[in-house]
Amino acid sequence: MKKALWKWMMVIALMVGVQTSGLMMVHAAPGDVENEWFWNKDRNPERPDDFPEQQGGPEYTERVRQPVSNIILQQRYPETVVLRGALTDNRVALTFDDGPDPRFTGQVLDILNQYNVPATFFVMGSRAEAYPDLVRRMQQEGHIVGNHTYWHPNLVEQADIATLEREVAQTEEALANILGYRTSLFRAPYGFLYNELVEKLAEMNYTVVGWNVDSLDWRELGADDTAANVLSNMEPGSIILMHDGGEWDADRTSTIESLHQIIPQLQAQGFEFVTVPDLLNIPYQK
Repeated sequence: MKKALWKWMMVIALMVGVQTSGLMMVHAAPGDVENEWFWNKDRNPERPDDFPEQQGGPEYTERVRQPVSNIILQQRYPETVVLRGALTDNRVALTFDDGPDPRFTGQVLDILNQYNVPATFFVMGSRAEAYPDLVRRMQQEGHIVGNHTYWHPNLVEQADIATLEREVAQTEEALANILGYRTSLFRAPYGFLYNELVEKLAEMNYTVVGWNVDSLDWRELGADDTAANVLSNMEPGSIILMHDGGEWDADRTSTIESLHQIIPQLQAQGFEFVTVPDLLNIPYQK
């Protein structure tokens, strides 16, 4: 009896050992063995050294802060801050922040080209310098490029006029070297500003571009929910906020896929897509 019990225990131990080994794959190279567990098999690849990260942090952590409302700022500075076009104008503007991102920006541009839709891109200066060909492609395909600071800091948290000036001027110079002109369009990281920052931007001859429709794509809710966030809040003259870039572990796949719903559905409703300068009849360069 004891002998039979011992045999069964050995069989069970052997089966457990085989199953456990199935959770791990071993990649052998000369002088090197790496163990990769199954739950890490599809993890993000290591961030390249030349990928500029966002200094202020990801959208989902920073957006919980409550700075001065852009609606209040627009009321205080109507000549500088814009949030939307006229309700009588059946045109809308798609805008994209945080690029150029080599993982997602090209795919966004492909879809815009497919539907013959112009857009406005607010780019980080550090990423524009890292990926200038994507910025040139934006320009060549009829899109407008604006200033989104160099390192994407939280300007309200920094609370420093000198930081704003440095970030904006450095990005302006980087874009001028790529585009051949100095942009006059600015959007703050996270949309966060306060009175003194707006006043300084006005001195620097910038129009501050906000939005009235937030896709909330930075929450990575999925393409259907992202599209619904836009379509359910749409009205004439809207400026739509989306993102073609993000931190290294961000995924803008839902943004890309949602465009296949947003664009044709709005076109079917009679909306025309235009750039922000066209929508507001303002200049895009100094």
